[in-house]
Amino acid sequence: MSRLSQAKLNTNDHNSVSVIQSQAHASASSSSLSATVAGLKQVPQLIPANPSAGGGKALPPSKMKKPSAEKDSDEYRQRRERNNLAVKKSRMRSKQKAMDTQQRVNELKEENERLEAKIKLLSKELSVLKDLFLEHAHNLADNVQPPTGADGTSPAPNNSSTNGQ
Repeated sequence: MSRLSQAKLNTNDHNSVSVIQSQAHASASSSSLSATVAGLKQVPQLIPANPSAGGGKALPPSKMKKPSAEKDSDEYRQRRERNNLAVKKSRMRSKQKAMDTQQRVNELKEENERLEAKIKLLSKELSVLKDLFLEHAHNLADNVQPPTGADGTSPAPNNSSTNGQ
């Protein structure tokens, strides 16, 4: 080997991970070596691209920046289509839930009106029965009073047992 390889850090990887690029500098005499090692080799490393951010902790996969698909690609169109279907389904569920809630509100209003009408009917019935009871009680009280005499005074009590005869 005529010359040593040089290595440098490149942080342009899509996964936010540093990549060591090695570039082989070969002399003209070692053309076979330069043909096999020509270009750059990318070796993924476990070193964060920005060591100052995150305090040395690796980001979870959900927080890692994903490479964006081009708007003309099939993958992008498929993602958009799935998202549009999910949004449509979510909106339909939301509308159905609102309709169910409105139907329940209407049913409860009808039941409330029916119960209020029943309360009015029962209140009237109670009032009638109360009046009948009071009238009957008043009539009973009138019948229990002692009879009055012809001159308006009450007759003397009948003391036949205390008469001595």
